[in-house]
Amino acid sequence: MAVKKILLLGNPVLRTRCKRVENVASSAARSTIRNLRDTLNDFRSRRGFGRGIAAPQIGVQLRIIFINPNGLGPLLNPVITKRSGKKFSVWDDCFSFPEMLVKVRRHEWVEVSYRDESGTRKKMRAKGALSELLQHEIDHLNGILAVDRAVSSRHIILRSQKRLLA
Repeated sequence: MAVKKILLLGNPVLRTRCKRVENVASSAARSTIRNLRDTLNDFRSRRGFGRGIAAPQIGVQLRIIFINPNGLGPLLNPVITKRSGKKFSVWDDCFSFPEMLVKVRRHEWVEVSYRDESGTRKKMRAKGALSELLQHEIDHLNGILAVDRAVSSRHIILRSQKRLLA
């Protein structure tokens, strides 16, 4: 198991644009995929939430994300190629600021092109929760955090405050 430390809000690595993966079979790509998987699984087992993680969150500047739901696994060099005009609001959370929630607006659906672990080009259309998750993780690869997309500064709260909003 290769669990890595998750970088927290304020770390400058989280604000940099990641480099494309040129060789999906490289040791850097393979170890990053393993580390992302193990770190995501560890976080979920300890904290009880989490569906995806991006390489910069473990200090790696490669365009790789790992998605747990739907058996997706690693997506290399993911790019949003199309998006809906219609958006929805959601309380977003992030491993890099686990005690906070941020209300953001995300596209209802997105189309994403990427390479899978074997290097095969793929494309998917995602809607709802998966669309939101892909937008969040791809933002990480571009140095953008959920706090940057907050509806307003009043829409950044502590996780413990969410029950007060109901």
